[in-house]
Amino acid sequence: MSDLRRLRRTDPSPPVRMVHLGLGNFFRAHQAWYTHRANRGLPPEEQWGIAAFSGRSTAVAEQLKEQDGLYTLLVDGPQGPEAEVVESLVAAYPGTDLASWHRHLADPAVAVLTLTVTEAGYRVGADGELDLEDDQVAEDLEAWREGRTDALATAPVRIASGMAARRGAGAGGLSVVPCDNLPGNGATARRAVLGAARVVDPDLANWVEAQVSFVSTAVDRITPRTGEGDAERAAELTGAEDPAVVVTEPFAEWDLAGDFVAGRPAWDEVGAEVVEDVVPYERRKLRLLNGAHSILAYAGGIRGHETVAEAIADPEVAAWVEQWWELAIPTLTLPRETLDDYVGALRERFANPAIRHRLEQVAADGMQKIPVRFVPVLQEVASSGTDVDGALRPVAAWVLHARGQGVPLTDAAAGRVRELVSGDLPEAMERVLRHWDLDPGLTTRALALADEVAVASPQEG
Repeated sequence: MSDLRRLRRTDPSPPVRMVHLGLGNFFRAHQAWYTHRANRGLPPEEQWGIAAFSGRSTAVAEQLKEQDGLYTLLVDGPQGPEAEVVESLVAAYPGTDLASWHRHLADPAVAVLTLTVTEAGYRVGADGELDLEDDQVAEDLEAWREGRTDALATAPVRIASGMAARRGAGAGGLSVVPCDNLPGNGATARRAVLGAARVVDPDLANWVEAQVSFVSTAVDRITPRTGEGDAERAAELTGAEDPAVVVTEPFAEWDLAGDFVAGRPAWDEVGAEVVEDVVPYERRKLRLLNGAHSILAYAGGIRGHETVAEAIADPEVAAWVEQWWELAIPTLTLPRETLDDYVGALRERFANPAIRHRLEQVAADGMQKIPVRFVPVLQEVASSGTDVDGALRPVAAWVLHARGQGVPLTDAAAGRVRELVSGDLPEAMERVLRHWDLDPGLTTRALALADEVAVASPQEG
């Protein structure tokens, strides 16, 4: 692709009015894309530009800096791929650039801070509060106390220190919009940030409570890792070289509930939904899409599959997903017709072979995902005497995955996970059930379901 032009801006950049933490593919396929769509037709000075920060890596930020923040969104639909150059991202920084982080958050023009830091990134304990026993949280808080705000790694402490910079500059309030798949993500982010602020500066915590709003969201758009050949496919459509291309599906959803104290882009004019209560939507997504994803990742991975499309094509795995949906749908409050339509769309989305959503990506951080996707349903249906197999099987499959079967274990709490599932399988299974306040009497059935999952797939002979 050496003869191709590199993406470059020809129009003025929008002013930075948003900051984002978590410069990954999902953010660029979702929040940045919605903002890009909302900017269309507005003069540059009225648009919303985004300054985005990675976790701690530098590669993507460097790629995007070389092309003025522009990147190609490659949408793989049933009629073939389409490419769109997204223009809302105007500055990209590695997560280690804390000076720029504090500078942007201290700017009164910035009104919104969005987050995609993963469930594990909020560093909360079992009580939902910031885990002060977490080694990295403790190190960050100590560094902040000593005035070393250029070496903060954890999201809650980085955000709280950014709020301190904003308060110090007299920049006024803003809205924090977490976009990670966990129930009540706005409340979770609020507790984590306030927890960090209270340790270092109680007056800062009071300021955050008075000036900063935390918006809860439900988000949805399958965004696999960019694969070999994707940049070439995008270049054929755009005529431009782009090493930062992002691949996604046509479907996108964003539901938001909460106050925006300093304004926001017109996301609701380009497909997002501003609702009174996001809980019904987040539960629908967490249970029907994310729950199914976990079954595909853990059970499908054990049966030798590598992608979501491959796993859902396995009749046995697909039947387990359908069984989960039958169990989960009655626990949701949206109209049954709406839920049935949503499941119908999921069947089509999962089966899309153009989206190579790798199971090892979906399987990450199960320690945080299992308790929010399956445990509430298990607790609800077990008390009613309903057959629990549809919800118990993914827990059993996760135990096998955590013990080394299927795709590799990737978990922010990997040490605790391995300890939890160690020893004889029956003992490990019972320990896991007790850990999540589930009836240990389910152990025998869980072991039988684990045996079903572990049977070699037909593809493996």
